[in-house]
Amino acid sequence: MGRIVRAISKDASVVCSAIDGKDIVEEIERVHESSAVVTAALGRLAMGTSLMGFGMKGEDDKITVKIEGGGPAGQLIAVADSYGNVKADVMQPVVELPPNAIGKLDVASAVGTDGTITVIKDLGLKEPYVGQVPLISGEIAEDITAYLAQSEQVPSVCALGVLVNADLTVKNAGGFLIQVLPFASDEIITQIEKNIQAMQSVTKLMEDGRTTDEIALMALEGLEPNVLDDFKVEYRCDCSRERTERVLISLGVDELNDIIKDGEDIDIKCHFCGKHYSFTPDEVRKLIAESKE
Repeated sequence: MGRIVRAISKDASVVCSAIDGKDIVEEIERVHESSAVVTAALGRLAMGTSLMGFGMKGEDDKITVKIEGGGPAGQLIAVADSYGNVKADVMQPVVELPPNAIGKLDVASAVGTDGTITVIKDLGLKEPYVGQVPLISGEIAEDITAYLAQSEQVPSVCALGVLVNADLTVKNAGGFLIQVLPFASDEIITQIEKNIQAMQSVTKLMEDGRTTDEIALMALEGLEPNVLDDFKVEYRCDCSRERTERVLISLGVDELNDIIKDGEDIDIKCHFCGKHYSFTPDEVRKLIAESKE
């Protein structure tokens, strides 16, 4: 199970959430049977979405982050709840690319850089909040940082990393999200910039045995930070037979009648977790009848 730790500066002007997402990314690799570069890309997006969702006020609040960059992986999507639990999907889970110029997995080429990052927040209001900005790098962490600055006017720093072994197992995965509140002084912002420049990559810190607590406190060094809270998070799909029934009903009576006219069972697979839901023609007819009531 993963873990999110949230630390806050003494004057409460800066918050840093850090995640150990190894278990989450391992589940992504298991469910999607993804190649190394896609595991890294979707893992980064899942952890970034988890950090953005963590701490939303409403218990039923949801955040969806969608990246469409025009790369061979196609669309990537992640959905998180207010506890940081997350699920993710990708259009093309297997993409093989040579390493990038510094010998790392070439996430930017897999994702693409010509497109958008879209954030949808379902906060229990009449309409969800939707924000969208152009991608700036396809590396995901930088794109989340740009989104928060441009669309939500929140100065932020996001760092995300996934280290994949040669046998495609996940060595480590983690990240952090620093968010600066409007009343933070210039001195505090300068201190954060200094801290970020001094820090190694998240995967290197984790490889060296640094915990999420230590990473969050390192990011806020010099600001007298304290750990605010600590939560377990996991890859969690909330699909169910009832939800699948609602999806079927939304197709409309005519389309459902077309689907069942050959007398075959309908098999529906959840893209987020791979679970299958099977419906007989009689069960679909019953759904049609109920939808007309």
